[in-house]
Amino acid sequence: MRALILAGGSGSRLSLGEKPLVMVDGVPMIARIIAAFEMAGCEVVVVLSPRTPFTLNWCRAHDILHYAASGTGYVEDIIETVEALGETAPVFTSVSDIPCIVPGIITDIWEQYIASGRDACSVWVPLSFFDRNGCRASYVRKVDGIDACPAGINILNGSRITVPQDEIQVLVKDRRLAFNINTQEELTRVRQFLEG
Repeated sequence: MRALILAGGSGSRLSLGEKPLVMVDGVPMIARIIAAFEMAGCEVVVVLSPRTPFTLNWCRAHDILHYAASGTGYVEDIIETVEALGETAPVFTSVSDIPCIVPGIITDIWEQYIASGRDACSVWVPLSFFDRNGCRASYVRKVDGIDACPAGINILNGSRITVPQDEIQVLVKDRRLAFNINTQEELTRVRQFLEG
């Protein structure tokens, strides 16, 4: 199964250069995410944009499979990449700023997706986890009766990439997925979490 790691954002709020290359525990953030998906058995493709030329060079230097999308938008870049790769199977999609993700979380999501028999899967984290560690939540929805926020991980059916897909909503009660790095304050919290 392929995993598309979306790494086309400029990281302007973080103000530390291209966000995928920001160091977390001595490793570029994107390298941590690539390693987690590869250890979970995925073939990783990093999806870039014109805003991330240094990340493109990093991928080339480390022989990381990548695709340079047009950068018109998150969803648009996913569709463009899936179509360019000719992918018709299910694909993981993931943001590139959740550096605490681990292989076990990925395989658990995959197993729940397969068991559901649905086209797509969205992954959610309890809102209370965001409140506790200070990371921002973009929006909130009830999942399994719990207020939850999107984790930035999805599974989509490549053969239906341009149409709405029936999805299972998976609630992951693991605070590691609540660390989404957009500001220096959030980066500091992640570093403290990993050290502690």
